[in-house]
Amino acid sequence: MKSITSKLSLFVFAAALLLSLPAYADTITLTLTNPVQSGVGSLGSSLSFDATVAAPSTNSGDVFLNGDSFNVDAPLSIDDSSFFSEFPLSLTPGESFNGLLFTVFLPTTTSNAIYNGAFSILGGADGNASNDLADVTFQVSTVPEPTTILMLGAGLPGLVAMIRRKRGTAS
Repeated sequence: MKSITSKLSLFVFAAALLLSLPAYADTITLTLTNPVQSGVGSLGSSLSFDATVAAPSTNSGDVFLNGDSFNVDAPLSIDDSSFFSEFPLSLTPGESFNGLLFTVFLPTTTSNAIYNGAFSILGGADGNASNDLADVTFQVSTVPEPTTILMLGAGLPGLVAMIRRKRGTAS
């Protein structure tokens, strides 16, 4: 009788332990379709970043996508409204989704340079969780306005001709 009672006590203890374990979020993967993009800063352009988010089929339950976090080098800014309006609220095991994740704006005051940024999806096992589920980094390079390149291209032959003329008169 004592061994049955001790086995029953052990079973009740193990069940209570398993039921009291905190809920945890399974994993997701986040991949940007094109993480390195170029834009013309002097024109005030914007760049769209599409992504695929997937919940592996090995997950034990739904993963809720409750929010995001991001940063980007100044003076660039991010509009993340597409994450909230287009992405699903949760992913079941094995489910994936692709769509517009965010948009980066290059103000007209943007210098020609390379800018870095990061984007994270927050969520977890329920609609209130805010664990960091997945992170991606991205890069934006600004290029000169097309007319600037045309002016440079038009000026180079004149510069070459002037150098040749000076060399010709020097000899």
